[in-house]
Amino acid sequence: MSKFEFPKSIASRPIWGTLEVRSGEHHLMIAEAEGAEAVIDIATPDLMAKTHLIYIPKGTDFSERLQALNPAQFYESPSYAAALHRIRRVLEDAHMGLQVYLTGTEGMMGQAMNEVVAVGLPHTAIQTEHRGSVARRMQCVHCKGVTEDVEVDPFVCSHCGLNLFVRDHYSRRLAAYQGVRVDAEDHGNVPEPKGIYE
Repeated sequence: MSKFEFPKSIASRPIWGTLEVRSGEHHLMIAEAEGAEAVIDIATPDLMAKTHLIYIPKGTDFSERLQALNPAQFYESPSYAAALHRIRRVLEDAHMGLQVYLTGTEGMMGQAMNEVVAVGLPHTAIQTEHRGSVARRMQCVHCKGVTEDVEVDPFVCSHCGLNLFVRDHYSRRLAAYQGVRVDAEDHGNVPEPKGIYE
């Protein structure tokens, strides 16, 4: 199952929606991993004929199914970082009224949202739907390094090696949750890691 019901949390934590077809002449869809299922769920021939679809498999294989939808343009990328140049180019060349659909992990959607907003498109043109992994993109508040795909709490910062508590505080600017040293007051006293939503 690729959908996950996130528990209630603090106000800064993003709330992801459900994709729906919007009217418009130009559409950009960025689907990561199981996010492809959300695209498949809403695809119509008319919509796809006006869609530039960027797919990041991240260990899944929806490529043939997505190409069979006959999008106007289709691009498959090995990672979000590798797709970034293309995403930026599409956004720079965007026409008035572009509708943006983001689906996949929180980390990808947050980063892509920042790119969309940076070129001046209104937030109302962006739709999101979480699908797949609930792993988080985490920023260490101590060294400022970002660790991708964090699935356990606490976790070890991939930059400075500190044991960090996975907080629900989310920075939209960084598209990352914030991690704070779990043993700051009692060095070495680190609880056993468990899944973030266990």
